[in-house]
Amino acid sequence: MAAKHENRLAQETSPYLLQHAHNPVDWYPWGPEAFARAKAEDKPIFLSIGYSACHWCHVMEHESFEQEAIAALMNASFVCIKVDREERPDVDEVYMKAVQTLTQSGGWPMSVWLTPDLKPFFGGTYFPPADRYGRPGFPRVLNEMARLWKEDRPRVLRSADGLTDHLRELAAAVAAPAVGGGEPGAFVDDPSLLPRAAELLLRGFDEENGGFGEAPKFPHSMDLQLLLRIDARFGQAPAREAAARSLEKMAGGGLHDQLAGGFHRYSVDERWAVPHFEKMLYDNALLAMAYLDGWLATGDAAHAQTVRTTLDWALREMHSPAGGFYSTQDADSEGEEGKYFVWDPAQFEAVLGAERAAWVAPFFGVGPGGNFEHGKTVLWRPWSVADFAKSRSMEPAAVSAGIDAARRELLAARAQRIAPNRDDKVLADWNGLMIAALARAGAAMGEPRWIDAATAAAAFVKRELWSDADGGKLRRSFKDGRARHDGNLADYAFLIEGLLELWEARFDPADLAFAKRLADVTLEQFWDSEHGGFFFTAHDAEALLVRGKEAWDGATPSGPSVHVHNLLRLAELTGNESYRLAALRTLELYRSKLEQMPHALSRMLAAVDFAQSQPAEVVLLAPDRAALAPFLAVLRAGFAPNRVVIAATQETRAEVAKLTALLEGRDAKVATAWVCRAGTCKLPVTTAEGLAAELRTKE
Repeated sequence: MAAKHENRLAQETSPYLLQHAHNPVDWYPWGPEAFARAKAEDKPIFLSIGYSACHWCHVMEHESFEQEAIAALMNASFVCIKVDREERPDVDEVYMKAVQTLTQSGGWPMSVWLTPDLKPFFGGTYFPPADRYGRPGFPRVLNEMARLWKEDRPRVLRSADGLTDHLRELAAAVAAPAVGGGEPGAFVDDPSLLPRAAELLLRGFDEENGGFGEAPKFPHSMDLQLLLRIDARFGQAPAREAAARSLEKMAGGGLHDQLAGGFHRYSVDERWAVPHFEKMLYDNALLAMAYLDGWLATGDAAHAQTVRTTLDWALREMHSPAGGFYSTQDADSEGEEGKYFVWDPAQFEAVLGAERAAWVAPFFGVGPGGNFEHGKTVLWRPWSVADFAKSRSMEPAAVSAGIDAARRELLAARAQRIAPNRDDKVLADWNGLMIAALARAGAAMGEPRWIDAATAAAAFVKRELWSDADGGKLRRSFKDGRARHDGNLADYAFLIEGLLELWEARFDPADLAFAKRLADVTLEQFWDSEHGGFFFTAHDAEALLVRGKEAWDGATPSGPSVHVHNLLRLAELTGNESYRLAALRTLELYRSKLEQMPHALSRMLAAVDFAQSQPAEVVLLAPDRAALAPFLAVLRAGFAPNRVVIAATQETRAEVAKLTALLEGRDAKVATAWVCRAGTCKLPVTTAEGLAAELRTKE
């Protein structure tokens, strides 16, 4: 049956925009056609921003955007624009700051009213179809905005100008260097900076449940990684214990999909038991790296198992046949949040039989009443295997075998349900994170298939999203054969990080060469030559209301946070001091934030740790890859994040030598390793044991 309505979003590729293509709202995508109409008809713009896995975005669509009467109000008085925040984080960044200024909070769906010249004058997030939840009804807000535009235009324009000036002041505050700044990065050598950061982080630590703060609780994977780094450098056991406790509790909670692996977005309670059910590619890449660090730092095999289940979930459910990784899975199925994931005792019994269900259900917290709506339960693990075995006078191995068998049967039964929708666009930055996770974990845990998947994803991004023409340009999004939207700094930075991890996983010179090429483009197209640091968008990108620099890490690390670390690593790998200077100037730009609010830039503090530590430069030369293996086994054992490695065989030596000064003057007829720091190299060693001894003298 033909759809009753079809608007311009039907020509888009974003699954989120396509979800709204048959609303009665006369939606436009963000672009000049909509802007021109707003000016020609002297109408304000209603801007709605969300993403496909957003539960309340679906709610607002059903309650308001699908309703003929509400759509008629929107169409009569406004030019209506719909934006997928995952495709256009630059647009989202500008108008989220406006909403946060107006309401002291933010989120999605985001609703913003703009003048025809794109200046915001009112905004919020979700509006219900009638007054409730302490919020005004959406029709009432629409009518009031239309009235103000017609009857009190000067007031609206004053508000828009004032808010725009404020946004520009915020951007200028980030763009300018810190007051009292000296030599680039001079404060980085402050030995108290990282211990102070750990102290501040630990003030918010939940000792009982792990994690930070109260409900709702987010994983804070970057904070956990920073704590592990600080313990490795300074021997701070409380930092290590807080990270380990958090990793343990999150893995045992409903935040972690106990059947399929992978993590949901966040927990609505302090115990991690009940999540908000959407699954994001970036969360799972970041958490896989945090659990990998946890395993390397503590030796806890449970953390390694969580890495396995998380990455295997991504490969099974988010990996496209062409090699890239999809973006998200919805929270909803069949119109209900979490329906796909939850269970009750009767459903357990139907799958496992009465006797086995009675034994397995307590392990996953399933019982009368449940922990979710309608008496259902989000599976979690209130028991450890050891405690569960003890309570039933069983051997832990027998409990593990029984639970694993039940898990497989429950997963097979769940697979027969109607699954949540998947947003199958491929994003450059999120793929960069997953490439990094797969490559790091594949090398550390001896899983070549993960390295192969990282290689395929990197090849996909280079093939479909990168162009060498016109100085080089990375596109952000790929869907249905179309690469769209200019890449922002995070797209470049996260992809570079993935390539650097892939380089140290397989030592193909093409990976390091591509990382260097992308880094050079960032210095050409994103660098602020006046104040230092990197803009969110390139110099030739679409001119938005404000051109700013990211100030904080959020659900993902900020582009500058990751890129500072990239540039420091590249400086060590290649000997190119321009990379180091750019990194140090950027750190100086963020000096006051790093000193006063380290919890907001934990990923950048990891780069500070790298800079402070005098990272080891390890150079390996061998006749062939087999001869490299014993040396690489030494390098991949244990937690040592502050190293870079150059490895070459006789076959690759010439190509690698073009990329790095570290091979200059070196040759070897047998496998040989050199350990260098701060431009000084120790005598070469020709055994893996000798390399381990050299590394121990510092690390």
